[in-house]
Amino acid sequence: MTEYQIQTVGFDARFPNVNQTKNCWQNYYDYSKCVAAKGEDYPLCQRFFTAYKTLCPNEWIEKWDTQKDEGTLPMDLTA
Repeated sequence: MTEYQIQTVGFDARFPNVNQTKNCWQNYYDYSKCVAAKGEDYPLCQRFFTAYKTLCPNEWIEKWDTQKDEGTLPMDLTA
């Protein structure tokens, strides 16, 4: 039997409020910038990935991924 470890994102002092919308967006942005600069397998990129996948609704992620693919995402991803 495979054993799973369930873990959530730790406290981030930049986002002390209950509403985690900005935290979600910031981690998605940080992950995208990190991948552009260091590649997907870089350990810090994986931390950002886990954080945004935990915090963000799947619908938002799908929308942002589509916008990123179409070049309409309102952020600069150049490293």
